[in-house]
Amino acid sequence: MNVRRLIPAAALAGAVALGATALTACSGASAAGGGKDGKLAVMSSFYPMQFLAEQIGKDHVKADTLTKPGVEPHDLEITPKQTGQLGESDVVLYLKGLQPAVDKAVAQSGVKHVVDAATLTKLEVHGSSGHDHAHEGEEGHAEGEGHAEGEAGKDPHIWLDPVKYAEVAKGVGAALEKADPEHAADYRNNTGELVGKLTALDTEFKDGLKDTASKTFITTHSAFGYLAERYGLDQEGISGVDPESEPSPARMKELQAVAKKDNVSTVFFETLASDKTARSLAADTGLKTDVLDPLEGITDKSQGADYLEVMRSNLKNLQKALGSK
Repeated sequence: MNVRRLIPAAALAGAVALGATALTACSGASAAGGGKDGKLAVMSSFYPMQFLAEQIGKDHVKADTLTKPGVEPHDLEITPKQTGQLGESDVVLYLKGLQPAVDKAVAQSGVKHVVDAATLTKLEVHGSSGHDHAHEGEEGHAEGEGHAEGEAGKDPHIWLDPVKYAEVAKGVGAALEKADPEHAADYRNNTGELVGKLTALDTEFKDGLKDTASKTFITTHSAFGYLAERYGLDQEGISGVDPESEPSPARMKELQAVAKKDNVSTVFFETLASDKTARSLAADTGLKTDVLDPLEGITDKSQGADYLEVMRSNLKNLQKALGSK
């Protein structure tokens, strides 16, 4: 398994020890609203979790994230300072199986209110080819290789399906209500508001992609299995689940054939990973390139300021590439 830049065991042990010391020193901080400003301290593992905390918590929470803008989540190395902040949080939101360094730190944090998004909706297995729930064991990126996946090789990219993301939002809302009962009604109302926005987004995708000239899209990163399945599309990943791995010559040849057979016009790349392979395939096949953002982080290069805006940009780019009628 090609595990990229995971935090060394010794460094993690030291970080956890420092975090435990910080937690002991601030034993009163884990009570709801125990921060200096009286807000609920919510630590998120990466952007999709942070967005939920901000949208549902609003003025009642202080939302922070372990994965800063511009950092590819799978490359995250947790510092001793971050481990200390994690231990002092009132609530931790993360997605088990996506970031091994986070999984280890969370397990040893001692935080009372820990929410694993993977338990709030059903995870499925998706391959790099199509949406048939099967891994494609190919030369160069065999089954299981690449960045972290969920339990039993299940696809962790649930936030790219607005319906599944709404299910996660409901679970996060319930967790915030439990952690901070005083503001439970506000969390409940904010959750309902966000779920309404995600339901509207789902309708936009369904309507926007129901009648296209092609159903197949090629992307650097096989992160869009849930989205493809939800809207009747076929995902063809260049490098499987790992955006940094090199595809085999056989896979590149296969994708050239797929592009010709399925009337593919565009090869998608993303903002936080190298676009070299995508551009190479596009040049070899005479195809265009465009961005399909897996929304693992927001930067100044993102095609939108938040989750909803970037998802709508993704929809427009898919419509253009697939030939929306």
